[in-house]
Order: sequence, then C-alpha cells, then structure tokens
Amino acid sequence: MPDVVPATSGAAVRWATARLLAAGVPSPRVDAESLLAHALGVDRPETRRLVVLDRALPDGVAVRFAADVERRAARQPLQHLTGVAAFRHLELAVGPGVFVPRPETEQVAQAAIDEAVRVVAREGAAVVVDLCTGSAAIALAVATEVPGARVHAVELDAAAHGWAARNVAAATGDGVADGVVRLVRGDARTALRDLDGTVDVVVSNPPYVPPGAVPRDPEVADHDPAVALYGLGDDGLEVPRGVTAAAARLLRAGGLYVMEHAEVQAAAARAMVAAAGGFDAADTRDDLTGRPRMVVARRSAGAGTPAGGRANRDRLIP
Repeated sequence: MPDVVPATSGAAVRWATARLLAAGVPSPRVDAESLLAHALGVDRPETRRLVVLDRALPDGVAVRFAADVERRAARQPLQHLTGVAAFRHLELAVGPGVFVPRPETEQVAQAAIDEAVRVVAREGAAVVVDLCTGSAAIALAVATEVPGARVHAVELDAAAHGWAARNVAAATGDGVADGVVRLVRGDARTALRDLDGTVDVVVSNPPYVPPGAVPRDPEVADHDPAVALYGLGDDGLEVPRGVTAAAARLLRAGGLYVMEHAEVQAAAARAMVAAAGGFDAADTRDDLTGRPRMVVARRSAGAGTPAGGRANRDRLIP
C-alpha cells in the first residue's frame, strides 16, 4: 500500500490508475473506478461524479480501496475483488472456484437466444439446455431475454455449481419465474436423459484449452479453475467431444447446437461435430472481435426422436 493513502476520490483514482498501469493491468482507469465504486457502495456513474468533484473519502474507505488496488495490481481478477461479473444485462456473483464469464461468450449466448426466440415465435415455447454452465451466465441470459423459454443448466464441479445455484436463486423472482431455470449437478455428457430428443437449443462454453496452451493473462492462468479451462486430450477437445455427443442425444430434429471454442480450433470443432453424426454441416461464427470462436450446427431433419420424446417435450413446456 502507498505510504500516504489518497484521501479524495479524484486523487484516489489517479493514484490507482497509475499503479495498475505500472502493473500491466489492461484497463487501469476502468478498474480503478470500479474498485472505488465497490469501496463506496455506489455505481460507476456516481463514482465519476465524485471524482470530478474530488470529494473526500469517508473514513476507512481509502484504506480498503488501496488494499483492493494492490490486490488488483497483483493480478487478482477484478471480479473476485468486487464479487460480481457483468454478462450482457446481468450482474452475476462470482469468486474463486468458478470461471469468470467473458464478453466474447455473449455472442455464444446471442446465437442461442436468437434461435430460442424463433422457436417461441413458431411454437409458443422453447426448451434450452446449457451444458457446463459455470456461473449460469448463458442459462440466465436465455431465461431473462426469451419469455417462453424453459432452461436446463448442467454443472459437474461442486464449487461452480454453488455459484450457479446462488445466481439462479437471485434471479428467481427478479425477472425469472420459479421453475424457468432447472439447475442440475451432473456430468454434461450423461445428464438430462429425460430430455433426449426434445430440446430446441443446446449451448455450451465447455473447457477447451489444450493442455500445453497456458493462458497469457495471470487472471486466467492463476485464478480461473483448471477444470473450467482445460478440455483434455492432445487437442483440448476431449470434453467438447462428450458435450457434442450429448447435444446430438438431446436435440430434436432441426434443433440447434452452439459451442464456444478457441480461435485455433475452428476447423477441428467442425470436424468434431461431423464425426459425432446426426448434424447438418457445421458453421463457424465469429465473436465481437471478428475471431472464429463458436461452432454452430443443426440436428439433421432425419434424426430420430426417442420413444416418449414428444410426450416429454409436451410435459416440459406448459
């Protein structure tokens, strides 16, 4: 911590921005304002107003703020320090033990949302499955943005499942009706057998990093759980292959599969979907930065529906 803790909001943000810049933090000013907002218990627009006015900081705030700035300079994730992560219009609780959702995954969610909207417009309701849900970011984005969608979210890891349960509980009654999101602790490869052949959209941001590819950012390499990063196998696609097989099992004929991957895995991801069988030709779509980051494929029209599948779907959609 500095020898003299800045006593006003303007001085505090200027000091923190310089400290974080020197530490190599990619967005030092934004992070400085976010940490001060967290320390003050206000939003960032109010923080900016206080900075312009250079208001004195309340007792104890400056010390807490400076301590958080030092933790951020040591490359602890901003979201772990504030306890929340923004995802689309959501504010999710996150911390150690769960993958912090990234802006690029918002496009993966968008693909699932767009398809669910089309299905609801056509049929009045949609069944969506989010495999490897983590914090439940994608599941809750679909649930809150697509009236008429029923979402089933699966997470195996106990710590991540705990964070997902917290977020689902917080959303229930606050824009999400009770029962709209069903959270299941289980293996994404084998869970939700009761939905086989009935699902309109399967979406997933599974672990996919190859074993030798260590993430560059310390926030990811040192703080995101390895179970949420590394997809196993020489190519990092062992877990995604299991997720893809589950999607083929769950989807009805014509249903859509959307999965995030690394930009270097685009061709391999398309080949993985082709090898799974039962899908039309897979496409690669870009994220907001123009990088190829997701594979999208539709379940073949000739794909069979398990016995009782239609009845299960009718039971699940009120």
